[in-house]
Amino acid sequence: MKKTKLREYAKLIARVGGGIVRGDDVIIRAELDQPEFVVMLCEECYKAGAKKVEIDWMHQPLTKLHVRHRSVKVLSTVEKWETEKLEYRVQTLPVMIYLLSEDPDGLRGINREKQAKGEQARYKVIKPYRDRMENRYKWCIAAVPGKKWAKKVFPELTVSRAVEKLWEAILYTSRADTDPTEAWREHNADLAKRCEYLNSKKLRTLVYKSSNGTDLRVGLIPEAKFMGGGEYTLSGEFFNANIPSEEVFVTPKRGEAEGIVYSTKPLSYKGELIEDFYVKFEGGKAVEVKAEKNEELLKKLIGMDEGAAYLGECALVPYDSPIRNSGILFYNTLFDENAACHLALGEGFSNCIVDYDKYTLEECRKLGVNDSMIHEDFMIGSEDLDIVGICEDGSEIQVFKNGNWAF
Repeated sequence: MKKTKLREYAKLIARVGGGIVRGDDVIIRAELDQPEFVVMLCEECYKAGAKKVEIDWMHQPLTKLHVRHRSVKVLSTVEKWETEKLEYRVQTLPVMIYLLSEDPDGLRGINREKQAKGEQARYKVIKPYRDRMENRYKWCIAAVPGKKWAKKVFPELTVSRAVEKLWEAILYTSRADTDPTEAWREHNADLAKRCEYLNSKKLRTLVYKSSNGTDLRVGLIPEAKFMGGGEYTLSGEFFNANIPSEEVFVTPKRGEAEGIVYSTKPLSYKGELIEDFYVKFEGGKAVEVKAEKNEELLKKLIGMDEGAAYLGECALVPYDSPIRNSGILFYNTLFDENAACHLALGEGFSNCIVDYDKYTLEECRKLGVNDSMIHEDFMIGSEDLDIVGICEDGSEIQVFKNGNWAF
């Protein structure tokens, strides 16, 4: 891949994604797959005005080793230096950039029960710090190719060619192959117009139906609004949380989901794939799940905490989208969620509440924003998915018809 194109992509992530301005602290979290690009991104962060850039390296084989050899007590412990680090981040609010490249099957065989117990215990300590940062910092999730990920997507190619092909797909679907800044300005404007239209209709319910058996009603919070593309922190700083992003999304009301929904793409969760599954909701809660592959992992997901079995997001993505049209199954939620309408189990977004800055986080949750340690998107969009919106006055509007926007 030409360095000039990669440089433009790094610039897009730093300036449009992270919204970095002079004086920002930046933390980049990355796997070991593309160190040269991480250096390039670090440089672009400094060019954008960053005061300090730190790199947090991750590596799936080390995660497996830690879970295998550490006791549950050790996995559950949050050390003093870790809480001090969290407090420092609360005070400095660094821009967080997450570069995804992990192997979709990289944690296969890990002791899930042991890992989950450690994460659940640590979350109780970490959560207050995370809540204090909510809506106050800028962040961006983007991706770079890893060798094993590339071979998963393009198994028929050599490793080097698969990596090159995945680079091409990432840049294309991220609108980073030609004048990225202008492309994202136009894209954000289009998403903003769609949000404006939906918000003007005062929707209270979304009804999903598809020939695969999906038949689901989801209630919406009266105070909630649809969002898409770029967003703002409480202090008014602009950023784009996902590159790529095709979605218009809203936070549904906890406790108001009835029916069944079928997945249309695999869900990559904790380094493994959950495939061909459905989720049945009663009283807003996932009460039954069934999967052809990794059903136990899906059950583990919805049991991570009390809120994990409730919905935190309804996202609208047209079937006729750049990622779906690429014909590539990425085995990566960042991309596959932007190829199809999706729902998310777990935490909802408090900034979807109109004038959310006037509410405390606890007040947002009382309005119906779900709280959980997880937020996991799963894809439900298909070429015949219909979505009808029921308005406050009882009237109905067609939101999606045959998988695409109806307006």
